[in-house]
Amino acid sequence: MAVEIRYARAADHPAIGDILDAAFGGTAERRIVERLRADAEAMFELVALKDGDLVGSIMFSRLWADSMNLYSALAPLAVRPDLQRTGIGSALTLRGLEAARHFDAAAVLVLGHPEYYPKFGFSQAATARVSAPYSGSPAFMGIALVEGALDEPLMVAYPDAFSAGQG
Repeated sequence: MAVEIRYARAADHPAIGDILDAAFGGTAERRIVERLRADAEAMFELVALKDGDLVGSIMFSRLWADSMNLYSALAPLAVRPDLQRTGIGSALTLRGLEAARHFDAAAVLVLGHPEYYPKFGFSQAATARVSAPYSGSPAFMGIALVEGALDEPLMVAYPDAFSAGQG
């Protein structure tokens, strides 16, 4: 499936919100994304377009770490439900990891499906030395974009938006 992937624009925000609501069956992820934008915590957002229609999105945000390196959270990734399992999410994830490297992120962490993210290089083992709110969860995975970025003990804090979206 041919899709165009580009950086999100402000005009895309309503459509991104609609896709998040549809993909996750509620508004929690929309609220997280809106708060990340408002708090200037988002590093970047990408969107996928098919035939000119916005069909998916992915966001990477800054994490606070006890390190000089930049760490990022991948969340959320969403694809319009009728187009899931067609490669759009994979294309967004791969392009997102490439962009994270250009933003000088040393590593990316994700709380996501343990069966999905390993195909991109994410692993639970990579987060073994990371102390974070999601440590120990089988869904908490990471990928080092810079060699050794996840080898030393690391304490990470997520932006407030992630806990605010739960309510």
